[in-house]
Amino acid sequence: MIDKLEMFIALANERHFGRAAEAIGVTQPSLSSAIRQLEDQLGVQLVFRGSRFQGLTPEGQRVLDWARRIVGDARALRDEMRSVHAGLSGNLRIGVIPTALPMVADLTAPFTARHPNMRVTILSRTSAEILDGIDSLELDAGITYLDNEPLGRVTQTPLFTEFYRFLCAPNAAHAGRDQISWHEVATVPLCLLTADMQNRRIVNQHLVEVGARAQAMVESNSTIALVSHVRSGLWASVVPMKLAEMFTGQGLIAIPIVNPEVEHLVGLVTARRDPQTPVLQALIEEAARLGRQR
Repeated sequence: MIDKLEMFIALANERHFGRAAEAIGVTQPSLSSAIRQLEDQLGVQLVFRGSRFQGLTPEGQRVLDWARRIVGDARALRDEMRSVHAGLSGNLRIGVIPTALPMVADLTAPFTARHPNMRVTILSRTSAEILDGIDSLELDAGITYLDNEPLGRVTQTPLFTEFYRFLCAPNAAHAGRDQISWHEVATVPLCLLTADMQNRRIVNQHLVEVGARAQAMVESNSTIALVSHVRSGLWASVVPMKLAEMFTGQGLIAIPIVNPEVEHLVGLVTARRDPQTPVLQALIEEAARLGRQR
């Protein structure tokens, strides 16, 4: 039944029989047959069917919740038994908010050094996508904000505190300043992350707190796109200190933002499970070491 539950989860995630079959490496007829067999075994209809996938039935939604728990536990069992004989191995999928991408190697480098048979896939995701991905078993872990928006049922391990910098070109009006206020930031043409990014919501929040609004003339879900626009000298941006440090040696200026100087906690999140899989427990321990160092 585990295999059928995994196919059902894939269908719920992809919401399309063809894409779900491709995602798990089976034919579409095999997937459809497995779903029907699962329905027969459970005695309920799981999927509304027509010419295409039309969603889960109420019973299907309840089964999905159980399926994720059962499949998650089965994977944890397989990981634990494999680690007993061969040490940690496999592929670890980590979703990371774009503003934390500059520091993710601080976690993955020592982790893979301790566990050389592990492979890591880093995926840029919004904070909401990270939580959804962990819930749907598409991600094993995430790096996101811990203290700004509700996280739900996840295990949290603090990594670092995020501070903010005004990033601008050397010829910008404020380039010679030692610091700049949030209110002054709002008077400058800005390029910022898109509204679905929690970093953008944080920037908006702190501007509203001083009675200002962000004048974002350019928006992107890529921090690299923001930096390229800052280089033009036509725009400035608000970015985390760690990201700013990557570009201050390459001709850009990073100025601390004050009045107030704000900070937000970023950390590792994983599904709350007791016990954790050996792989995730090792990752949590590595994250805790990194957090203590900072």
